[in-house]
Amino acid sequence: MPEETFVIAGASLAGAKAAETLREEGFAGRVLLIGDEIERPYERPPLSKGFLLDREPREKAHVHEADWYDKHDVELRLGTTVAAIDRGAHQVRLGSGEPIRYDRLLLATGASPRRLAVPGAKLQGIHYLRTMADSAALKQALAPGGRRVVVAGAGWIGLETTAAARSHGNDVTIIEPEPTPLHAAMGPELGGMFGDLHREHGVDLRLDQGVAGFWGAGQVSAVVTSGGAEVPADVVIVGIGARPNTALAEEAGLEVSDGILVDQSLRTSDPDIFAAGDVANAYNPLFGRRIRVEHWANALNGGPAAARAMLGQDVVYDRIPYFFSDQYDLGMEMSGVAAPGEYDEVVYRGDVASREFVVFWLSGGRVVAGMNVNVWDVTGDVQALIRSGARVDRTRLADPDVPLSALT
Repeated sequence: MPEETFVIAGASLAGAKAAETLREEGFAGRVLLIGDEIERPYERPPLSKGFLLDREPREKAHVHEADWYDKHDVELRLGTTVAAIDRGAHQVRLGSGEPIRYDRLLLATGASPRRLAVPGAKLQGIHYLRTMADSAALKQALAPGGRRVVVAGAGWIGLETTAAARSHGNDVTIIEPEPTPLHAAMGPELGGMFGDLHREHGVDLRLDQGVAGFWGAGQVSAVVTSGGAEVPADVVIVGIGARPNTALAEEAGLEVSDGILVDQSLRTSDPDIFAAGDVANAYNPLFGRRIRVEHWANALNGGPAAARAMLGQDVVYDRIPYFFSDQYDLGMEMSGVAAPGEYDEVVYRGDVASREFVVFWLSGGRVVAGMNVNVWDVTGDVQALIRSGARVDRTRLADPDVPLSALT
């Protein structure tokens, strides 16, 4: 009988943690981890935080030490891709043409930045941030300081790179089509707070307008807004969201809709193929619907969950979405889902004016999301409130003297 072989397409955080978990759980077969970058697997938060700020070395972002893969008999294939899946033959084909048989296959192919399709979009000096190489190039562009930086998009990537650009001594203008930063992520209330934070640090926010094009002779020199204004620019950062990398799954005939559709055990429509991380649109039984999460914690936890499911364990992946961000002197952690239309009330606990507080989003009297701003060691309690589904007393929820643990 041939050796059992598990293939992981995507040498990402999710993929690397899946490989680690397979070995921790005692899988003795062949494990192949395949990625298109030449960089060994790394975590992405440092790309817009510590590494970009030049406060952390490149090596700190790596998931494992360089020799970990050989020590654990994980075949790390870098600089190549899984180009096709033959489900009938249980085989993948690499970009080189090499066929590899699999017993179980994990798709951890991640997502790619959405790109602006406007005049001048191919000029030099326009940056997208997804890979370590992207971050290194952006840091090189920002680090001299004194540059005119325009950021297209006031989502998490846009705001974090704005803070990094300001820390390097650059002038920054943000162009955002929504009425507040982070409008889709957490609604206008908290989006407005983040807008104020950046204005206090000298950022020019141009809201309710988008990017219509770029000017320049080879190198970008200005951004044209949808309102017709020209904003001078030496460096442009585009952070307008990401698209899940589903082409491989689609071509293989797997079910796809805003990501690869998977069940609560992260299994696709093919019983021998799984998906995890940014690319997976997973049924979460806690929320009773599918959720696709692009944040670090989902890759960190989803990879191991998929690995256990691949081994035949009974897995229910019902993690509460979690995200953290650091901008200037503000640190925050977000748990749950607080998109507009998914809540009907916002309750604050603490000192909002000094930006030391916890905010809760409620739907029907139940906490569906919470964010702690410059307040620490409460994420477990916030997530317990969300998971409980209990109706809460709003007065007690807003009272810092009432322990959150007493509300569940």
